[in-house]
Amino acid sequence: MMMSTDQAALLEPLGLREISDAAIAMIDEQGTVVAWTQAAQHVVGYCAEDVVGRSATLLLPSSEEALGVSAFAEQCRAQGGWSGTAAVRHRDGRTLNLSLRLSLLWGQDATHRWLVSLTDIGTLSSGMMNGSVRESLLARAPVGIAIHDSQLRCTWVNDTMEHDGISRDRRFGRRLKDSLPGFEAEALEAVMRQVLASGTSAVHEYRAWPPEDPRQEHAFSASFFCLQGADGQALGVCSISVDVTSNQRARERLAILSQASTCIGSTLDIMQTAQELANLAVPLLADYAVVDLAKSILPFGEEPVARIDTMSDRPSVFRRAGLASIHPGIPESTFARGETISVLPNSPLASALRTGRSHLEPVLDTTPGTWIDHDPARAQKIRENGVHSLMIVPIRARRSVLGVALFARTEDPTPFREDDLLLAEELVTRAALSLDNARQYAREHTTALALQCNLLPHRLRGGVAVEAAGRYLPADTDAGVGGDWFDVIPLSGARVALVVGDVVGHGINAAVAMGRLRAAVRTLADLDLPPDELLAHLDDSVRRLTGEDDDAADQIPAIMGATCVYAVYDPATRQCTMARAGHPPPAIIDAQGQVTFPDLPAGAPLGLGLGLVPFDAVEVELPEGCLLAFYTDGLVESRDDDIDVGMHRLGTALAQPEQSLEDLCSSVVETVPTQAASDDIALLLVRIHTLNAAHIASWDLPTEPAAVSTARHLAAHQLSEWGLEQLVPTTELIISELVTNAIHHGAGPIRLRLIQHQVLTCEVFDSKKCYPRLRHARIVDENGRGLFLIAHLSSRWGARLESGGKLVWVDQDLPSTL
Repeated sequence: MMMSTDQAALLEPLGLREISDAAIAMIDEQGTVVAWTQAAQHVVGYCAEDVVGRSATLLLPSSEEALGVSAFAEQCRAQGGWSGTAAVRHRDGRTLNLSLRLSLLWGQDATHRWLVSLTDIGTLSSGMMNGSVRESLLARAPVGIAIHDSQLRCTWVNDTMEHDGISRDRRFGRRLKDSLPGFEAEALEAVMRQVLASGTSAVHEYRAWPPEDPRQEHAFSASFFCLQGADGQALGVCSISVDVTSNQRARERLAILSQASTCIGSTLDIMQTAQELANLAVPLLADYAVVDLAKSILPFGEEPVARIDTMSDRPSVFRRAGLASIHPGIPESTFARGETISVLPNSPLASALRTGRSHLEPVLDTTPGTWIDHDPARAQKIRENGVHSLMIVPIRARRSVLGVALFARTEDPTPFREDDLLLAEELVTRAALSLDNARQYAREHTTALALQCNLLPHRLRGGVAVEAAGRYLPADTDAGVGGDWFDVIPLSGARVALVVGDVVGHGINAAVAMGRLRAAVRTLADLDLPPDELLAHLDDSVRRLTGEDDDAADQIPAIMGATCVYAVYDPATRQCTMARAGHPPPAIIDAQGQVTFPDLPAGAPLGLGLGLVPFDAVEVELPEGCLLAFYTDGLVESRDDDIDVGMHRLGTALAQPEQSLEDLCSSVVETVPTQAASDDIALLLVRIHTLNAAHIASWDLPTEPAAVSTARHLAAHQLSEWGLEQLVPTTELIISELVTNAIHHGAGPIRLRLIQHQVLTCEVFDSKKCYPRLRHARIVDENGRGLFLIAHLSSRWGARLESGGKLVWVDQDLPSTL
């Protein structure tokens, strides 16, 4: 996290920036300048020789202002100092508007002097704060000042200088190492010697324990200035120090928050995000941290996301999602990560969940009878590991409670304070946003997978016509969904429809569009349309859906284009009729492993408004026992190679017809180099079967009434040979109705065909291309009940156009004894 200029400035010790950039001078009781600095020369232009030994009124712009100096000095003496803005004359005659601070210094003999610091307001006011605000802050800043002679002995101090724990009497006439023994004094004196030698200034930080807070280590920042006499030689060192403990803690907290920006929420995994919060808190904030999340938001099942019932007296159920400790093995925790836990209703955890407010116990009361004893196992862990300070912060997002975070100290003796709680709340707030994003992602991901699972076929049912297997690999691996699909659709007469399609785009929008197209294809397939006509109707549907979406200005079009290949295979004849709409052609693999791609007219992609361009179908007689491979372009297209190269690779991978379809699907997907990251992949493999000729019976009938009796007799005889005597009565009735309709409403020739496969199919063909229509006859009507009767006697029935006429078919379920 980058800090703004204002943030960085506010983190500096209060007044330290002004001090380190200030022009420092020293004035005696009579207002005579007794010491000067190079910084002062840089600001006002006067060197030490010009001002040391002369009245400070030399720096005032007019004689009128000089007359009021005595009254002003008395005012400053009464107030112990002064800070504000003042006009100062530069050596070149210019008048400068400077920030002025006068600090009263005391000597060993109760005499006093003044330390003057001048700072250019224009240098400091850019973007930070206005002059009046700065003056107010500087007036309240606890700045300690000490003057040391050339031997580093203390000669002058102000009242605030005792803030580091050393009294005024212990300072006078002594060096720092005598009054502040230890490493810090040696380091500070080394800095002062350097300042004396160079005649410049320096800044150094050190530690001390003030008498008003002896248990708490404080950090101080000191600026050192070389004081010069009239001859420019060093007289001593001025030390100005500020307690920067609070600023240091603020910097540490900003550093932790900066880490939180990169360490928390690195993934969309809920458990990982919770663990990242615990890992960051230990050891930067706590010795032990726990993150417990509501069980309902975690992806351990398919239960809906529910709010925690914070008003119930029953224990709330959570799962331990994050766990960290400074001790190996995390001995403080009674539960392992991932385990289910309960929060007792009378504990501070439950109170934080119920009220939404954090709980701070700087000193944890572990005496018998407190809330921790309601959970004996937890109480034992707390006492054994010396948990002495505790913070509990509820995890909230979107006005819902997601869980609770607990922070504890064991080895660090410092109790948690309010600023620690503020930091913990800020960390938890950031983690809550990441957890909520992860929860939303998990929910959407589950929804997308459920959508894809329900849109793609659960099991490929090819009947007696084909054996099928498929693979689907979405380009959007995070969502797990895309726009490619395949399907196997049983048709009448033991035939089967094979379809593969590709919707433009990826992700859930493409998946929804795919679902609409798949439903449209199945609906059109039920009409027994030939492949070219089905694609024409599908193209109309896509253009209509796209037009509907275009009417909504704020909606992304559901379908922005699609390709498809549709084939119908008849196992009775091994004829396969295919048509495609801008899709790659299927592959035919014979029993010897020879791979060919039939020459199919490409057709235009669906939905491009090219409805005047017809789709052409091609009929192919397939070799016995061959395989068909339908696929989408993601399997053969590559950024680096031409599509012909990809199709050649695919053909090579497919040339293994002896493998099972499942194994062949896997090997094709694994061995063919693909651009899966940029395009979805769908693969459908089918092995064709040929219907046994003994299960097919066909007869040509004359167009005369006597043909009805003949048809019944032929069908009854054939059913007896097949062992289907139970179906003879209903079949005779069905055939009577179908043949009668063909004679009265159709045209010759008439053909009757029986097919025994998974069902018994009766087909009657005539040369008239008008579909039969089911009517609901009235009581007084003499006709119109034939198809109504057929619908009740059969499992399903329908009609389809064929070359030279139409065919009406009826399916009956086979007896269960077969």
